[in-house]
Amino acid sequence: MELTGIIKQRIHDEGPISFYDFMEMALYYPGLGYYMGPKDKIGRTGDFFTSSNLTHAFGAMIGKQLEEMWRLIGEGEFTIVEYGAGTGALCADILNYLKNNPEMYDQVHYAIIERSPAMRVLEKERVNEKVTWYNSIEDIAPVTGCVLSNELLDNLSAHRVVMEDELMEVFVDDQGGFTEVLKPASAKIKNYLNELNIQLPGGYKTEINLEATQWITDVAASLQKGYVLTIDYGFQSTELYKPYRSEGTLLCYKGHQINDNFYQDIGVQDITAHVNFTAICHWGLKNGLGCCGLVNQANFLLALGIKNYIRETAPQGANIAKLAMQEAMLTRTLLVEMGSKFKVLIQQKGMYGHPLSGLNLY
Repeated sequence: MELTGIIKQRIHDEGPISFYDFMEMALYYPGLGYYMGPKDKIGRTGDFFTSSNLTHAFGAMIGKQLEEMWRLIGEGEFTIVEYGAGTGALCADILNYLKNNPEMYDQVHYAIIERSPAMRVLEKERVNEKVTWYNSIEDIAPVTGCVLSNELLDNLSAHRVVMEDELMEVFVDDQGGFTEVLKPASAKIKNYLNELNIQLPGGYKTEINLEATQWITDVAASLQKGYVLTIDYGFQSTELYKPYRSEGTLLCYKGHQINDNFYQDIGVQDITAHVNFTAICHWGLKNGLGCCGLVNQANFLLALGIKNYIRETAPQGANIAKLAMQEAMLTRTLLVEMGSKFKVLIQQKGMYGHPLSGLNLY
């Protein structure tokens, strides 16, 4: 049975399901969800680009920041935990950079937490030295080092809500086609907004990502000492809930095109929502993580010296005009387009008072 039919059968058996459950099935249903199948997702033949697929320099700059973290922690054993490593490109580039520091490289354990069997296959084709795969961070704890994610939180399933006379949650029904119905929101969803002191005006639609707050709670519990480095697109609450975002931020990606047809091409297109970085900081603080800073990706990479790195690692004898064109392309995509859209949040445990170079342009 196709995934659409499976979802309709569940609705027939159980009644309307929350949009959260619909999104979870669309993205992660075993064998059929978008992220669980073998279809190309990242790169030119896929549905979207990630920074790590544009240039090795992106992973090198992450590696440079991890190297500084290792020194600040004390130059001992250092675990890098990457959630959702995709094709393994970022992992490979980080490790290649860290090989230039043999003392650190010998101390590194690289752990990947990956729920997609298809992605695990791609990752294992690209990296294996130093890398071990796990199902959850609890299997690795206690962690001394850095928990890393690049474009993870935007793909966690979210609840959709709309403010009417009271806060209502969107559910998905099947009446000869998918339709939306509203039910009163749960106490957990209401508590999310209350804790962040958010009051939605009448008619306002948005997403509530309880899974992201649970994620940072789990990470905080497993991190003994070190950092959490989160890269994604999103905003702080003051920006996320502006009046002009009254329809929410959910979008679908297919073939490098954007649409908001959530109920079409189920299982063959990505569904994403912008990250609320205020929520990640808030629930991090509640669980012992201090916030070092939030900066856009461009300033993070520039502070770490990405332009000099690209020039210094250019092949000897390469065509100067071609190199200049490549640098201009990377400046436009990585630093201007994606660089302003993506944010880098760094949180810490037990490392208060140690400034990080990637936040120098904070």
